[in-house]
Amino acid sequence: MHTKRIIPCLDVKDGKVVKGINFVGLKEVGNPVELAKEYYLQQADELVFLDITATHENRDTMVEVVSKVAKEIFIPFTVGGGIRNIEDIHKMLLAGADKVSLNSAAVQNPELISLGAKRFGSQCIVLAIDARKRSNGGWNVFVRGGREDTGMDLLSWVKKGVELGAGEILLTSMDADGTKKGFDIEMLRAVHDICNVPIIASGGCGSLEHFAEVFENDCAEACLAASLFHYNQVTIPQVKQYLSKKGIPVRYED
Repeated sequence: MHTKRIIPCLDVKDGKVVKGINFVGLKEVGNPVELAKEYYLQQADELVFLDITATHENRDTMVEVVSKVAKEIFIPFTVGGGIRNIEDIHKMLLAGADKVSLNSAAVQNPELISLGAKRFGSQCIVLAIDARKRSNGGWNVFVRGGREDTGMDLLSWVKKGVELGAGEILLTSMDADGTKKGFDIEMLRAVHDICNVPIIASGGCGSLEHFAEVFENDCAEACLAASLFHYNQVTIPQVKQYLSKKGIPVRYED
């Protein structure tokens, strides 16, 4: 059985790590390079770095910060935000990223998924999706940092993204984001049922039990969290020790 992954997320704005609730009310929580190093030392399985305003501000991802982070960690490193073309993907990989996360750009130009997968391999292409529940059931895909409703159906977009070559899905529930009330199990399960690539659950984690709930329901291969780790409410070793005691396979050393 594959080990389950615990992934801290650095949402970066103006060179600082920030966190909000339901994608708004951002507060500064630290330096990305220092936090990345700390999470690496805590045995994080991977790290995700999202330049959350790059697309909205129509600028490139902060290559310099990405490069500094990459020099401090020796685990898989995913970078997203402001990646609009194949050259941007190449630039991030050269700066030290192992994978790139495509969100708004993939919706605008789905061919970018297939181009990236063909040139660099599917394992490099993470399709990041921000979704919110519709009043009539199902979920819509949002872009531009959660500012714009595309009207696209989540499940249809997941199917298309995987067909085009996405090797992983980073799925964020906008309804749960920052609430600490737990991951959106209903949404995760719906996507997992139609998806044959790994899913990273994102949005809403607030306790050790929430990690276990995702894995016990078999609706994702990894859990991503931000504020829970940034504010030292739990550490990554505590999460892994808890999961291990519950019989959930994780990479953990005492």
